[in-house]
Amino acid sequence: MVSRRAFGAGALALTVASGAAASGRPPGVVEPGLWVKGAGGGARTVAVTLDACPGWFDPRIADVLVEKRIPATIFITAVWMRWNPKGLAYFLARPDIFTLENHGALHLPPVLGDARVYGLAPAGTVEAIRAEVLDGAAAVEKVTGRRPRWYRGAAGLYSPAAIPVIEALGFKVAGYSLNADAGASLPPAMVARRLEAAKDGDVTEGHINQPRRASGAGIAAGLVALQAAGVRFVGLDEAMAG
Repeated sequence: MVSRRAFGAGALALTVASGAAASGRPPGVVEPGLWVKGAGGGARTVAVTLDACPGWFDPRIADVLVEKRIPATIFITAVWMRWNPKGLAYFLARPDIFTLENHGALHLPPVLGDARVYGLAPAGTVEAIRAEVLDGAAAVEKVTGRRPRWYRGAAGLYSPAAIPVIEALGFKVAGYSLNADAGASLPPAMVARRLEAAKDGDVTEGHINQPRRASGAGIAAGLVALQAAGVRFVGLDEAMAG
């Protein structure tokens, strides 16, 4: 079952995640999809988003974004910010490239109940979901001086009841349409191919917190290839305005 709602120039589609037992997804959760307004006429417009889950700072990706002047939305956890002051300073020094948005305080999936999500303990209750979202937003606002507009939950999965809770707090749910690295688990050549195949209007998702994994090199290579192919890169706020 799919429901659609218009958000400015884009659309959010909520699809029920399947294969719970095999994949580590609890039953009944939803995985939002998000697209931005495409260029049309054979051209491609793509929005790059990257998650800074608890982990470290991947300069392979960050340096390519700066060198190629590719704007990227970074969904950042409060935990990551505490662990990576130098990486955070890198992001903050280039507001023309990096827009920091809310990935939660403790990286708890906004899922009700006690079933783990890809090995992560869920928030579990509505009250804990609110705390995860609001505390994460406060951490972003403290370092940027602006309240984030977007929230992406840990693991990208949500209990259906969590969506209206998040929206009532004033945040847009940041889904994606192209998962580039499957949680930073894929080999670099596969990651690069996935990104190179991005379609007009895609919102890509990957990870910038795993410098010791090979997948980050694939994200960097894929972004370079997209730029060489003439892709126009946009930020979520620019693409979704209006």
